[in-house]
Amino acid sequence: MKLLQFIKNWTLPLSMGIGALAYLVFYYVPALEEASQWFAPIFNSILPLFMFLILYVTFCKVDFRKIAIVPWHWWMVVVQCLLVGIGAILLFGIVGKELILLESILACIISPCAAAAAVVTLKLGGNLEQMTTYTFVSNLLCALLIPLCFPLIEPASQMTFWSAFVLIMQKVCLVLVVPMLLALLTKSVPLLHRFHQWLIHIPDLSFYLWGCSLMIVTGTTLKNIFHAQTSVSFLLLIGISGLIVCLLQYAIGRRIGRFFCSSIEAGQALGQKNTAFAIWIAATYLHPLSTVGPGCYILWQNIINSIEIWKRGKYES
Repeated sequence: MKLLQFIKNWTLPLSMGIGALAYLVFYYVPALEEASQWFAPIFNSILPLFMFLILYVTFCKVDFRKIAIVPWHWWMVVVQCLLVGIGAILLFGIVGKELILLESILACIISPCAAAAAVVTLKLGGNLEQMTTYTFVSNLLCALLIPLCFPLIEPASQMTFWSAFVLIMQKVCLVLVVPMLLALLTKSVPLLHRFHQWLIHIPDLSFYLWGCSLMIVTGTTLKNIFHAQTSVSFLLLIGISGLIVCLLQYAIGRRIGRFFCSSIEAGQALGQKNTAFAIWIAATYLHPLSTVGPGCYILWQNIINSIEIWKRGKYES
């Protein structure tokens, strides 16, 4: 029983540890090189499926009649706009490694709230409907901010506002809207009522699916770090900067959320980022090395989530 409780409390770091160990084994054992090349496209195709299932299961538990914008949502929007504005101003006139460092930080700030933030919020006892609402608000805000800011930073990216906006919204629809509509269909069709009840009563299903996907994400993060064409000291600087940004965003979110009795929700809203999306936008519009920042952010935010879940379990017991 103690072992099961330990696994429940530390699911996220265990997932990261398994993912990191698996990648290191494939990386350092030459005999497994062919196997790694065979598994790579499989994992790349499995990860979106995991994210789809995570959101589908989570949305099946959402009471869509309670979906509404609440005051702390507006505060999170203002804070994110201010942070992005400060980051964009600091980037003017910067070149070289300093530019790459600041771009990696900006990618962590400008990226939207993670779709899986609702999963962690539910695990922590927060309001699922408020978190789901902000996830959509945050993704829309991201679709507006990126086309406005990135052409100023990287003029050579040839980005137009509407082309970038449409491309980002397409990704948002695939990630958020499709599983939400499928969940609505499952909740509404009488023939699917028994399946819906069975699905939502599986304890922490979406959380453990998130743990499985985190193994793949951690392995991919290590791959990006190991193949980065730069010095170890600069990689450490990017990683530490990501940690500082992560702690800052969680702290600001929780601080503001206390005024609305929503510290859990606001902390996750501002702190837990869609890092896969951040890596994509950094690779598409910024310097390739700036993807290391969001990659490290994955590890930091899930360590923080693990500590919060452990403290929640300790408080409940």
